[in-house]
Amino acid sequence: MINFKINGHSVTAERGETIINVARREDIYIPTMCYLEKTTPCASCRLCSVEVEGMDGFVLACNTPPTEGINIITDSDVLETERTNIMRMYDVNHPLECGVCDKSGECDLQNKTLEFNVGVQQFAAKDQPRKIENWGLINYDPSLCILCEKCTHVCNEVIGDDALDLLFGGYNSKVIPKNSDVLDCTFCGECIAVCPVGALISSDFQYSANSWELSKVPATCAHCSAGCALEYEVKHAGIDSNGTESIYRVKNNFEYATLCGAGRFGFDYDNKATKDEAAFVKAVEAVSKAKAIRFSSLITNEEAMILKALKEKLGLKLFNRDARHMQLFMDAYASVSGTKHYSADLESLKASDAIIVIGSRIATDNPGVRYAMTTAARHNGAKVVYMHPLEDALLQNTVTQFVKYEVGTEEGVLALLAQTLIVDQELTQREQAFIDTLDEGYLSAETNVGDDELELMKKQFLRSKSKTLVIGSDILAHERVENIARLVALIEKYGDFKVLVVPTEVNTLGVSLIADLDIDDYSENVVGYNAKGNFVISALEGADLDVAAFNQQEGTVVSIDKRLLPTNVALGFEGYTLNDIANALGVFAENTIDYTSNLPEKSGFKAVGFDDLGNFYSAKGVDERGYVLEGVKVHRGGHPEEVAELPEFNGAVIYHANPVLQFNAFTATTEQLENDNNLYGSASFAAAARLSDGDAVSFVYAGETVRRIFKLDNTLKGTVALHPTFDLGLNVRSDYRFETVNFKRESK
Repeated sequence: MINFKINGHSVTAERGETIINVARREDIYIPTMCYLEKTTPCASCRLCSVEVEGMDGFVLACNTPPTEGINIITDSDVLETERTNIMRMYDVNHPLECGVCDKSGECDLQNKTLEFNVGVQQFAAKDQPRKIENWGLINYDPSLCILCEKCTHVCNEVIGDDALDLLFGGYNSKVIPKNSDVLDCTFCGECIAVCPVGALISSDFQYSANSWELSKVPATCAHCSAGCALEYEVKHAGIDSNGTESIYRVKNNFEYATLCGAGRFGFDYDNKATKDEAAFVKAVEAVSKAKAIRFSSLITNEEAMILKALKEKLGLKLFNRDARHMQLFMDAYASVSGTKHYSADLESLKASDAIIVIGSRIATDNPGVRYAMTTAARHNGAKVVYMHPLEDALLQNTVTQFVKYEVGTEEGVLALLAQTLIVDQELTQREQAFIDTLDEGYLSAETNVGDDELELMKKQFLRSKSKTLVIGSDILAHERVENIARLVALIEKYGDFKVLVVPTEVNTLGVSLIADLDIDDYSENVVGYNAKGNFVISALEGADLDVAAFNQQEGTVVSIDKRLLPTNVALGFEGYTLNDIANALGVFAENTIDYTSNLPEKSGFKAVGFDDLGNFYSAKGVDERGYVLEGVKVHRGGHPEEVAELPEFNGAVIYHANPVLQFNAFTATTEQLENDNNLYGSASFAAAARLSDGDAVSFVYAGETVRRIFKLDNTLKGTVALHPTFDLGLNVRSDYRFETVNFKRESK
């Protein structure tokens, strides 16, 4: 620890901390324009200049670590003059038409100009013609840009796209796409969020509203299991010029939280249903006669409690394959680990210096995990091993080793990992016998994972102090999920790893901890949820009944951080709810959120009411939303079983995985973004499947005939094709995502 003073006040710092880190922790204000908590210092604005008592000149608080015994001065007449002159330079020829700028009212430049009382521009420079760039979902106005570098830092260090760069040319300097004339990125919009001025703006939002007209509704993103914090911004009472409710945009607390493109731009999925009493009566009748309810995990914990109560009341079955897979995995995992919950979260992943990802196309399955991995790689120098049958170009700037294994052989791969990563440990007799009897030659041959790859991984991790094993949804849906889970727990127990499990949907973990789920073989005609997560009764003709979409509800979910998170109503809903159906069937609660305080404590929930849950990050970046589930100890006694014969996938194999721009099923603004539902494959796949670029094909998936256009993709390798499902409404079916299919040619 380093002891020093700020303005005469005694403070301490850990080695590596900067002056501004300590000042913020101690609630001491130092102005900044370019500083971002989640990236390395940009050090471009110089507003954070401070004095060191007894020394001439200034130092930058953002990138200067303190030394023992110094006294930092953060506020003086000299500093005031320095900062005022900096603001005068920023304001040179910066357009002052704030009334028509989308950033007005929330602009850092505007705020700092007022803070330092810069009322007039005392000097000027000849203005230059600057072309406004339209990059699809993002517009860039170089005349408004102050070259703070926040956008380039966050794109490189957090997102991992590395798509933006600065073109230096004196007064003509500007932000440019790094590798082409167009912006080649995942369109997460984080550059928009961090931009302190109006230089980077959402093309959809531009000129639509002023910041002070918008009401903020704190909520939780519904697009994956990361549970990212966001704010829906609604104009006044949510009434637009057409007299209907409307979300204008989504924002995030960009200092600490990060959103992907789906969370930021894919918000237009509300349900416009109204009360139809006749349909409601039929819906109640349908549920009362149903043998089962099939539903996705795009529901709240409170709705899961209602479904559980309906099961107990009516004796029906509950089908949710995604959550049942999670239950099977976690029960088997717990039998070895002795804990009901896995050990890692996104914050511990960010702090890791060694990471293994297996069984997930993680960049699109869960961007929040991708961003945490990127942060670990950029800030900690983390070694990242990505294990999957398909490479992913989005991870090329993050991954240090790609290990390609054969489709379906995940159990064999985990067995090899256990054999490699567990060394010099005192195992139980049964555990040691399992390791000793592994047929390494067979496993290596069938998985296609060689000794050299495993040794390289082991060498990379030799000096690692914080290791994380990330388990994806391919593992959860595997037919050998339970034994794989026991192998994962064994690696965690003896390999000094933390484990992070990443299911597909927003509340898979919550549903798995609440609902008593049954085995679903898809043979029964049941009532269930549709693709948006809305409840649809379809057992009787004319009995369809949509309930509120996720952005029209209040309730809670459980993220992969094992944190119970609240979400709130952004848009009104005039139809019936699942709670209305339950009430009609004798399962009564006045409001859906009455169930919040009754979530099962045996699974780690707390007896806390919905209105008592926090909604925001604190001023110091602490996530105060909801609460972290309590740890629950369970009986140990499980151990890995003998590895089963590994399967083979022959013929044309496709992988059901959504593209990064899947949110454009809701928001598509350019031709580039409207054609993302093709079947994509490499030249090798095309040759093996006898397909040509542009061929129209059909195949059967989930019992339905799917028609696609085949497109060659030079970023893909091998003989597995990518098949998006975001537009098919099939997300209640969560099987193993690799599948052998028979193609039939179609006329275009």
